[in-house]
Amino acid sequence: MRKRFSSAAFNFGPSTLLRCAASLALILAASCRASSPTNQEAAPTGPNRHVPERIISLSPSVTEIIAGLGAFRRVVAVCQFCDFPPEVKALPRLGGWQNPKLEQVMELRPNLVIMTEAQAPFVQKQLQMLGIQTLAVPSLSIEHTFAAIKAIGDAVGCSDQAESLITQTKVGLDEIGFRTKLLRRPRVLCVVGRVPGTLRDLYVATKGSFLEQLIGIAGGEALSPTNQTGYGKMSKEAVMSLNPEVIIDMVPGAEGKLTEDPLQVWRQLPEIKAMQTGRIFPIKETSVLHPSQFIADTCRRFAKIIHPEIF
Repeated sequence: MRKRFSSAAFNFGPSTLLRCAASLALILAASCRASSPTNQEAAPTGPNRHVPERIISLSPSVTEIIAGLGAFRRVVAVCQFCDFPPEVKALPRLGGWQNPKLEQVMELRPNLVIMTEAQAPFVQKQLQMLGIQTLAVPSLSIEHTFAAIKAIGDAVGCSDQAESLITQTKVGLDEIGFRTKLLRRPRVLCVVGRVPGTLRDLYVATKGSFLEQLIGIAGGEALSPTNQTGYGKMSKEAVMSLNPEVIIDMVPGAEGKLTEDPLQVWRQLPEIKAMQTGRIFPIKETSVLHPSQFIADTCRRFAKIIHPEIF
């Protein structure tokens, strides 16, 4: 067990990433999370017995899933934002979320490079032109998370381990949902991006995102702009109109002397209920936003925030 909430990249759609690169590129809670032991290689299972021996992961959630499957020993490089399991510290870093160093990729001679579907438009074609086998997995919703675990498990020869990981994650979510099913549902605003120190360029989790779904399971009602799916931009005026009772602010902000006070930032909106009742919860540790087997831990973190009376 270890503290799992440390800085890392998140898995959003390309447009949101480009608009909020400074803060959102580090996003994609403090609870403890377990993974399969990384010093024990999982035996190949399922139809794919001819498994890749040299794997590159270009996403933090992908790296977490591989570790959970017991296949981390075959990972030869990761993206710069991967921070779990601890063994990633000894691996080469291949650059950012959408601009891995292709020359370094070639030098590592991977059998398989795994990324999210949101990354695919930036890197998949280039890798395929170099003759490198790739796998792009979905990452928007809870259902996508389970699909990603299954796809990665099949690709790396750990199908049985993937089924077990999915089952364990579903059990965790079901337990939380059972406890919150009959509770009142406070209005929750989940902020995933803004200009640090300000309320400019606010981006929030909207319908269809796994964060919105986790808030629902945790016993809240996620507030979002109308007609936006996944992650969307919201004005301060819209925030005032929706009047959230709880705000979960996941913007990491600056470090050192420039570190912001999120509560001070939200004092710009004294009219909203969350400000009046002191229910604004900064989460600067951003791995809470990774769509991996750890979503049940993220959901439990949300439940403790939304319903502290029972969690």
